[in-house]
Amino acid sequence: MPMGLYALALGAFAIGLTEFGIVGLLPQVANEFHVSEQVAGYLVSGYALSVAVGAIVLTAIMTRYERRITLIMLMALFILGNLTSAIAENYSILMLGRIIAALCHGAFFSIGAVVAAGMVHTNKQAAAISIMFLGLTVSNVMGVPVGTFLGLKFGWRSTFWVLAIIGIITMFCIRLLVPVITVDNKSNLKNEFRVFKSPQVWISIFISIFTFGGVIGGFTYIAFILTKVSQFQTSSVPWLLVLFGFGTFIGNIIGGKMADKALNKSIAILLTFLAIVLAIFALTAENQTMTVISLFLMGSVGLAIAPGLQLRIMRYAPDAPTAASGANIAAFNIGNALGAWFGGITLNAGFGFTSPLWAGVVLSLTGLIILSIGVKLNTNKPSYY
Repeated sequence: MPMGLYALALGAFAIGLTEFGIVGLLPQVANEFHVSEQVAGYLVSGYALSVAVGAIVLTAIMTRYERRITLIMLMALFILGNLTSAIAENYSILMLGRIIAALCHGAFFSIGAVVAAGMVHTNKQAAAISIMFLGLTVSNVMGVPVGTFLGLKFGWRSTFWVLAIIGIITMFCIRLLVPVITVDNKSNLKNEFRVFKSPQVWISIFISIFTFGGVIGGFTYIAFILTKVSQFQTSSVPWLLVLFGFGTFIGNIIGGKMADKALNKSIAILLTFLAIVLAIFALTAENQTMTVISLFLMGSVGLAIAPGLQLRIMRYAPDAPTAASGANIAAFNIGNALGAWFGGITLNAGFGFTSPLWAGVVLSLTGLIILSIGVKLNTNKPSYY
């Protein structure tokens, strides 16, 4: 495989770490800036909303530009955002840094996938794209715990300094290893945006929103649950997050195989299982053994649904893959924001530190209901079961 794919994977790793690396550091940030747990959680939801905007707007703006230059520009934006976060003197500046860094997220993955596919023969395009997304998976397995460890050892700002350095390395790797890929100057997304006339595309979008809202609803505040309910030491949080990350790695593989065999059915099964896992986690969070098991299952089931959700929206938009891909990335991150916001409301209402997990149950079941509606509306067409 071309070395340029690994440059893209490094960028995906950095972006994945930026999105969720803050989760294990929220207690530190809340303490330094004297904000509540709910307000600290907005650093996750604010990032997610910015990703949703960037996935659609920046992709549309940059679709006419040479791909390698576009990726370099996006990484420059990523570096600027993380440097802003690293030197933030107050909560507002930190939020600004998060928003700036997030703008590149969706566009990088949308355009990067096209670049990855363009570097290999047709029969190897899926494998090439998977190498790029491997960086995101590795960030879940190792990056987030390492980022949390850095923050706990050297202060939360150190994580953002390291991210900026990784961004600089990635930018040079892209410049050296990714070939020039020209585009048609007349190309635009006008025709692709016609995909939004399809009811099933919108149903897929809302399923993604509520599914990831369910997962992130609990995960955003996981450091508080682990330390204040399960009574783990703060130093144990990074290693516990390794379990969640390893679960996402396993779940991503299993979920893809399930989706290939029975798409809608697999999504329905996994959404049901997700709601059950979150409920069990909430009920048994005071038991450390059950917490460890639940954390692993939460990562496994939550990320197992992702391949199916991506495949579903693409199957209902065969003539508009770019718009569909961007829309789904936006949906994932709107869901992240919704989950963090909803979980924060339950905390602020005084329902306890496990209440975001119950918020996740509600959001997951809502996604299941929407999927059922979509299947019923599609009875006269291929159901992709």
